[in-house]
Amino acid sequence: MMSEITVHVDGTPRRLTVDTRTTLLDALRERLGVTSPKKGCDHGQCGACTVLSGERRVLSCLTLAVTQDGARVVTAEGLAARGRHDGEQRDDDGLHPVQRAFIDRDAFQCGYCTPGQVVSAVGMLDEFARGWPSAVTEGTRPPRLDRAEVAERMSGNLCRCAAYVNIVPAVQQAAAASGTAAASSAEAAG
Repeated sequence: MMSEITVHVDGTPRRLTVDTRTTLLDALRERLGVTSPKKGCDHGQCGACTVLSGERRVLSCLTLAVTQDGARVVTAEGLAARGRHDGEQRDDDGLHPVQRAFIDRDAFQCGYCTPGQVVSAVGMLDEFARGWPSAVTEGTRPPRLDRAEVAERMSGNLCRCAAYVNIVPAVQQAAAASGTAAASSAEAAG
């Protein structure tokens, strides 16, 4: 069965007709030419396909495209452009603070998982700033963005090159650059 949908991808409305069994990942990559979300495992286990939908992290390989009709989907490609409208800070290159931090901290090797890692970090930092606890958050006090907290919150994103030693500090740097509640926790975590 075919369905006509409109998805706002990186700020641009895109209309397409898809089979109701088509995943968001396949619609983005094969139908719309948006290739930053990667097809890693195609089973929702690696996080390479992570995008934001309605400001929440979703695994696009497990999300049916028809469920995203009218949704605002942001990929790694759209993060820099997104900030021009939402008031987030951008550096001179127009990069999102998380993108800049990944470059500054050399938080990638082959780069295949990087778009999913970056998008997941943006979503994770938003969740953290909202005060959402994780499995390692202790007590009822606001969590600190220490190594354990970042590792737990990013655990759905795998890096086969093992760049984790640089990914965690990159996420902490981005939190500090954002000026949110997460920043003071990141600085305290040192």
